Amino acid sequence: MKLNELRDNAGATRPRKRIGRGPGSGKGKTGGRGIKGQKSRSGVAINAYEGGQMPLYMRLPKRGFNKPNRKKFAVVNLGLIQKFIEAGKIDTKKPITEAALVESGLVRRKRDGVRVLAKGDFSAKVELQVSGASKSAVEAVEKAGGSLTVTSAAAAE
Repeated sequence: MKLNELRDNAGATRPRKRIGRGPGSGKGKTGGRGIKGQKSRSGVAINAYEGGQMPLYMRLPKRGFNKPNRKKFAVVNLGLIQKFIEAGKIDTKKPITEAALVESGLVRRKRDGVRVLAKGDFSAKVELQVSGASKSAVEAVEKAGGSLTVTSAAAAE
């Protein structure tokens, strides 16, 4: 087989419909656009326009609210912390702070703080200092013999 012998499977591709190329093509004269009117002309985009009627997107009520001063936390699961400890990327002799988590590569950026969640198995005896943690995460760390302190009270929730 040579490069010039390569072909698609039969029926895999269809030739494109050439519009406006005479009456024999089946799409001649008006090219499937009908007669006159805005939509028969080129350069027309009338999405969501309903002929002067109030459009659907304006008839439906607004929903939701975006809090402008909300806090965005970097979320870390205990299972991932355990994996990084086993890999030797996090030093357990010193307290594990948010800066240590960023340095190890577990958290890309701190944002408004790091929040620890309890997903995964955790067995290391460590001292964690983060700005947020779920109740189950605190329990899991204490059960393993370590301590988890939440540094800012507002982030604890």
